[in-house]
Amino acid sequence: MSQKYNDTPQNKNRFTITAALPYTNGPIHIGHLAGVYVPADIYARYLRLKGKDVAFICGSDEHGVAIPMKAKKEGVSPQEIIDKYHGIIKKSFEDFGISFDNYSRTSAKIHHKTASDFFKKMYEEDKFIEEVTEQLYDEEAQQFLADRFVTGTCPKCGHDSAYGDQCENCGSSLNATDLINPKSTITGSVPILKETKHWFLPLDKYDGFLREWIIKGHKSDWKPNVYGQVKSWIDEGLKPRAVTRDLDWGIPVPVKGGEGKVLYVWFDAPIGYISSTKEWAKREGKDWEPYWKDSRLIHFIGKDNIVFHCIIFPSMLQAHGDYILPENVPANEFLNLEGNKLSTSKNWAVWLHEYLEDFPEKQDALRYTLTANAPETKDNDFTWKDFQSRNNNELVAIFGNFINRVVVLTHKYYNGEIPKPAAFSEIDKQTLSELKKYPRILSASIEKYRFREASQELMNLARLGNKYLADEEPWKVIKQDEERVKTVMYIALQIASTLAVLSEPFLPFTSEKLKDILAFNTLDKAPLWNDIAEENILLPAAHTINKAELLFTKIEDGEIQKQLDKLEATKKENKAANEANTPKTEPQKETITYDDFVKLDIRTGTILEAEKMPKADKLLVLKVDTGIDTRTIVSGIAKDFKAQDIVGKRVTVLVNLAPRKLRGVMSEGMILMTENNDGKIVFINPDEDQVGNGKLIS
Repeated sequence: MSQKYNDTPQNKNRFTITAALPYTNGPIHIGHLAGVYVPADIYARYLRLKGKDVAFICGSDEHGVAIPMKAKKEGVSPQEIIDKYHGIIKKSFEDFGISFDNYSRTSAKIHHKTASDFFKKMYEEDKFIEEVTEQLYDEEAQQFLADRFVTGTCPKCGHDSAYGDQCENCGSSLNATDLINPKSTITGSVPILKETKHWFLPLDKYDGFLREWIIKGHKSDWKPNVYGQVKSWIDEGLKPRAVTRDLDWGIPVPVKGGEGKVLYVWFDAPIGYISSTKEWAKREGKDWEPYWKDSRLIHFIGKDNIVFHCIIFPSMLQAHGDYILPENVPANEFLNLEGNKLSTSKNWAVWLHEYLEDFPEKQDALRYTLTANAPETKDNDFTWKDFQSRNNNELVAIFGNFINRVVVLTHKYYNGEIPKPAAFSEIDKQTLSELKKYPRILSASIEKYRFREASQELMNLARLGNKYLADEEPWKVIKQDEERVKTVMYIALQIASTLAVLSEPFLPFTSEKLKDILAFNTLDKAPLWNDIAEENILLPAAHTINKAELLFTKIEDGEIQKQLDKLEATKKENKAANEANTPKTEPQKETITYDDFVKLDIRTGTILEAEKMPKADKLLVLKVDTGIDTRTIVSGIAKDFKAQDIVGKRVTVLVNLAPRKLRGVMSEGMILMTENNDGKIVFINPDEDQVGNGKLIS
């Protein structure tokens, strides 16, 4: 039987728009802006211009494992970290015109209460299962390793630096125990498995609901990258997912038995959308509930958050029972920088707060470039040359050039007063007809989350204005037919005013400046999106506009070279750091002859038994089948391998080494080993392809 779900709000004009909560473990960069926040802002601003009831919600995610990790690294408390970066991130959003109705933080009291109440309701209604499971535990640090406290090899793509919650190479969502060769990021040691009790959300019980809601309900309207990833996850088979963690940083589990545990960040964080809405509503004297019970809910995220927002959070909402489900989750792919993946740890990024130091008052130039090259369907690349080209050849040469000519000519001919038009020619009527279409053209793209396409249609509107002026040549016609020029300038000013309105979602600072130039504040009513299509005339005759100001300025080659030089310096720093961390290859030993070499009898053997030598930290006593006999070999590998883990291993053995007594045990050969590129000791296994640094170890 299909499970019912709340997916049909009665109020189709109310929108709750959320943007992924950024971790407060560092500032934000252009990848965040392109993937999530500019698209979300474009959509929110557009809906407001359409007269919709909008709550645009976000906030800092301050309970992720990345926070205490950053605190340990900087030698400060987690609270100091979140306070520092919350301020930097919030200011960056404000500086770039991201028009949140509320930007909160998950350390706020209202969020702690909202998340705790959410958990308790589900707990009291038996929506969780309680299990004792084995989790990775760092004996040296004496703590369980949640999420980002453990790295290892991804079981799905083989990437050797996957985290305990996710592989950033293939995007797969993981559990820490899924990792191959896990390693603690705290101490670098190999963790053990230790039992611990946790609460789990049984996602498998929501398989039917998710198939009905997503696979049947949203196949046609969700982006292919989102739908495909979610379907793949469901088809693989859903498993219970832990909603608590053994940590001391986060929201304490609010039920008996939860002592020393906190809510898992991916249970806690999306509830932050609800608590942030509550905070906003209280401040504005509104009722928060309609925005989560009778509203169209849209989540803007990056592709690494698809599973959490399309499977885990909806399952939580469905289990809770009181809230609407998301109508759409238009996730973007990733943005690269100059051909390489953006990396916070390698400082391969353009940080927003640093960008404004080099390009003050050029927020819209970056917003436009990131939108025109948005990673909507595939990973895209940001380059400084493309940024310069978009600014100089499109914003300056097309948009800015048209506005400047219109405003300058209006002041030159009419002292800034909009002239009364004479009769309209066919080209005038055709131009006004084209102009009238643009709100619908842009709406069609925006409402399908095709913001890149919409930005180019906006530029086409500026091209329409430039072509109209170039064809009609008012600067020439003024000498023969002044009445004709009045009509031309009147229509050109209507195009300019339309650009002022339609550009706001994409270029908010430019739009505001253009509205000031066109003196929108003296109009009886500020024009909205639909006014253009319905009335077509936004600026009446006799309306006076202000003097011209440059909307955009060119970016010079030297400014771009400075950014490229900065990245080149980062490359060199990263290369030097890699070389410093790479084990150095030992120099060649003295030359031997072929006769010396052939004396070595090297054979393939199998370890039959292994045990730790008493009172010796480094030595293991091995029984090895060499193919010619079974012999005892003492090997100094106890710090790298556990005895029980190497029984059955195929190894390479030097069998004709003179026997030698070690700690009273006669060793009759040598196990040959090497270091891999990570500095880890590995067996030279004749059955496997291996890459080492060439250093032979016994």
